[in-house]
Amino acid sequence: MGFLDYPFRRVERGDPRTFPCHEEVLRFLEEFADEFGINELTRFETEVVKVKKVEEGWVVESRASYGGGDSVSQEVFDSVAVCSGHNVVPRVAEVSGIENWRGFQMHCHNYRVPQPFQGQVVILIGLGPTSFDISREIALVAKEVHVSVKLNPLMKGVKLEDFSNVRFHPTIKCINEDGLVVFEDEVTIYADSIIHCTGYKNQIAFLETNGVVTIDDNRVGPLYKHVFPPTLAPWLSFIGLTYLDPVFPIAELQAKWVARILSGKIVLPTEEEMMKSIQQHYQFMQENGLPKRFTHFLGSFQRDYKHWLAEQVGLPPLEDWRDAMYSHNIKSFFEMNGGFRDEWNDHYWDAIIKTKQLHS
Repeated sequence: MGFLDYPFRRVERGDPRTFPCHEEVLRFLEEFADEFGINELTRFETEVVKVKKVEEGWVVESRASYGGGDSVSQEVFDSVAVCSGHNVVPRVAEVSGIENWRGFQMHCHNYRVPQPFQGQVVILIGLGPTSFDISREIALVAKEVHVSVKLNPLMKGVKLEDFSNVRFHPTIKCINEDGLVVFEDEVTIYADSIIHCTGYKNQIAFLETNGVVTIDDNRVGPLYKHVFPPTLAPWLSFIGLTYLDPVFPIAELQAKWVARILSGKIVLPTEEEMMKSIQQHYQFMQENGLPKRFTHFLGSFQRDYKHWLAEQVGLPPLEDWRDAMYSHNIKSFFEMNGGFRDEWNDHYWDAIIKTKQLHS
């Protein structure tokens, strides 16, 4: 997760373990911002209300909150990079009858600690990395944890290692008026709480492009390499839309690419060539039965994408150990190995990294 030229400092942060908690990640970002003077370039307590294309460039309307009052301003810029990411607007599951359910509901976006679920029967909808981690935390205090997942019907009855109170189920069929939750396999339970671990919606309500950039089932497009809309490039770009990837290095490489293009050091392909690349990507998705919402899903393609970006900005080939480490983590997750962080062999990976560096 470290930036290519600003890695996590394991010893300095006082915790030698490889996997940092969220407080440490926040501290890492704050230290990065302090060291490079980013705070001085940032307008805090300021909301971007509207970004609109005009003849002179881009009008950015913002609203700043100071001392209990609001101040609205408009400024014109040559270019705009939309860096609001994709983990902002929660997506909740559509379940028949859930609107009349009287229990507690929340999205994982708002989850902080497991204690409020003490002694409860809890349902988690979805099984991504967030649901995986939350289910393990809540299982320490909850009476039962039930995970509703679309992907694999063989997961029925599977237990997380060391947690006998965690059960997997298919999707929820309906919720009855009396609060009974019915799964597709007709298993029923009464639950106290439901946590939606169902991802996020791409939403860029402030951006006005006269229909050039649209959002359809979480596909933001058309975007060349998930960054540039061809007809508005390079003056409009998007950073951080991709997912299931090492977020910080990908965002760093995208930012370097945008910066080098805006500074005139490298040139984008023609509009026609960019559109052709986008259509090829869409065609590949269609031929492989992938829905539009997977447009910015990298997964196994993250390696090629990351190396392509590095080549574009003139960086040397990225170290192989980064991809090996990432793949090992993903494999551990899909194997439901809940303890892989604690079992991580630092000596093994340190040796691999040193060996790779010696031969590079």
